[in-house]
Amino acid sequence: MVRGYETDTQGHLNQSVYLQYAEHARWSLLQASGIRQSTMVDRRVGPVTIETTIRYRRELRAGDEVEVSCAFVWGEGKTFRIEQTIRKTDGTVAAEVSAVGGLLDLTERKLLKDPRAAFRDLADDPSLLGLADG
Repeated sequence: MVRGYETDTQGHLNQSVYLQYAEHARWSLLQASGIRQSTMVDRRVGPVTIETTIRYRRELRAGDEVEVSCAFVWGEGKTFRIEQTIRKTDGTVAAEVSAVGGLLDLTERKLLKDPRAAFRDLADDPSLLGLADG
């Protein structure tokens, strides 16, 4: 639910809060797949955002109930996309968030060459991340 303190002087959800909602949904999906932040830190890897685009479609105001989708879109390189939709519970699309991410080797400070393999290894249920087992 959009909280009053998350709104700006026009009564709209503040732009930075859209990113917080998207980030929360990403971590929730990782947790649902069995990936814990502490495990990533122990294995010296961490997700990074390289680029984010937000398309605002309809305003959100205090009290609005929202749902945030989250889907990983995999390619062949070091990066992947995360596509998200923030919508009111009546189905109205409020915003679309598209991000390019990677998985950083925290020791080398470089992106892993195959983030898919690393996520498969970390996850109990990689299918939630759009990754087939194996």
